[in-house]
Amino acid sequence: MFEKYFKLKENGTTVRTEVLAGITTFLTMAYILAVNPSILSATGMDANALFTTTALAAIFGTLIMALWAKLPFALAPGMGLNAFFAFSVVLGMGYSWQFALTAVFIEGIIFILLTVFNIREAIVDAIPKTLKTAISAGIGLFIAFIGLQNAGIIVNNDVVLVHLGDITSGKALLGVIGLIITSVLIIRKVKGDLLIGIILTAIIGIPMGITQLNGFASLPPSIEPIFFKFDFTNVLSLDMLVVVFTFLFVDIFDTLGTLVGVSSKAKMLDKDGKIPNAKKAFMADALGTTFGAILGTSTVTTYVESAAGVSEGGRTGLTSLVTALCFVLALFFAPLFIAIPGAATAPALILVGLFMLTPIKDIDLSDYAEAIPAFICIIAMPLAYSIAEGITLGLLAYVLINLLAGNFKKLSIGMYILAVLFILKYIFI
Repeated sequence: MFEKYFKLKENGTTVRTEVLAGITTFLTMAYILAVNPSILSATGMDANALFTTTALAAIFGTLIMALWAKLPFALAPGMGLNAFFAFSVVLGMGYSWQFALTAVFIEGIIFILLTVFNIREAIVDAIPKTLKTAISAGIGLFIAFIGLQNAGIIVNNDVVLVHLGDITSGKALLGVIGLIITSVLIIRKVKGDLLIGIILTAIIGIPMGITQLNGFASLPPSIEPIFFKFDFTNVLSLDMLVVVFTFLFVDIFDTLGTLVGVSSKAKMLDKDGKIPNAKKAFMADALGTTFGAILGTSTVTTYVESAAGVSEGGRTGLTSLVTALCFVLALFFAPLFIAIPGAATAPALILVGLFMLTPIKDIDLSDYAEAIPAFICIIAMPLAYSIAEGITLGLLAYVLINLLAGNFKKLSIGMYILAVLFILKYIFI
C-alpha cells in the first residue's frame, strides 16, 4: 500500500527508512510543543489549550503535506512568527491576542489565494539557481546555530553578541557528549544514527538532571478558551495591514527557503531547479496557517528541522505521515515527549547543518557575480537569525550587483519585481 501510494522504490527509499526519518524529524521539532505555549501564553492565552492547539495545527498541516503533496516536510506553528505575534503585536503594539489571531487568519486566506493563482511558484521560479543552492547552505549554518544555542554551547554576550558557553557542565556538556556520540554513529554508518543519538543523549541526561520525567501520559487539555476567537473590529486599520504583511512576508520566504534548501539537499529539485509538487506544498502551508488561526495559534510554517528526516533518508510523504502520527501520540504522552531536552536534539541539528552544506560545491566561487550574492545569502541567515532575510539580502545583492556590472541577461522581470518589493519592505516596514 505504501509502495503504491508514495512510490518508495522510485524515490530510492523503504518503509523502514521513512519511519526512522519521520520519527527523527518529530524529535528534532517536538520542542515546539513546549515552546509555543510558553511564548504565546505571555499574551494571556491559555497555556494548556495552546499545547493541544500546537499539536493539532502540526498534525493538520503535516498530514496535508504527507497525503497530498507527498513530500517529507513537517509543519507546525513557526518560531519567530510566534514571538512577533506575542511580543510585537500584542505586548508591543497593545492589541489583543484575538486581533493577532485575526491577522494570522487573514494571512492564511491571502496565502491560499496566492497559491491558487501560482504567485508563490512564480516567486520560487524567479530566484536564480545559484541562490537556490546558497539557500541550502545558509539553512545549514542557521540550523547548526540553533542547535548550538539549544544546547547552551553558544550563549548571549552583550559585548560581542555571542560567545562559548560553559561546556564543562550542564546542558552544554550534555550537548557536547551527544555531538560526539552522534558523530561516531554517523562515521560508523549506523542506520538511524540521528535518532539513536537523540535517544542516547536524552538517557544520559537523566542522571545529569537535565532530562526530567514528570509523568508518562495525560489527556490533552481542551482548546475551548482559544478556539475561533477572532476580533474583526480593527480589520481595516493601518496596523492590521502592517501586521498581516509582516506575517505574510516572513512566512512566504521562510517556507520557500526551507522547501528549496531541503529539496536541494535531498536532490529532489528537477533540472530547472524546481520543487516537485510545489503548489501542493505551498497549499499545505496556507491551509495549515488558516486552520491554525481557527484553532488558536500563530502562523503554521514548514519546519527547517525536516532536514533531519531528509538526512536520515526520508524522501516521500510517508516520512511526514509518520511525523504527523508522532504528534498525535504526543497529545496523549506529552510529559514523555516534552522531557526530551534541547541539548539532546541539538547534536542532530548541528550535524544536519553539516549535511545541508553539501550543495555549496555547486556554486562557481570564481564567478563573483554569482559567488558574492550567494555568500551574502548564506552568511545572512544565521547572523540575521532569519531564512527570510537571507533570501531577501541575497536576491537584492544579486540584482544590484549584476545590474551595475552590466550583466543584464542574468536578470529576469521576476527578479526586478522582487527586488523592488524588498526595497519597499525595508523602507516602510
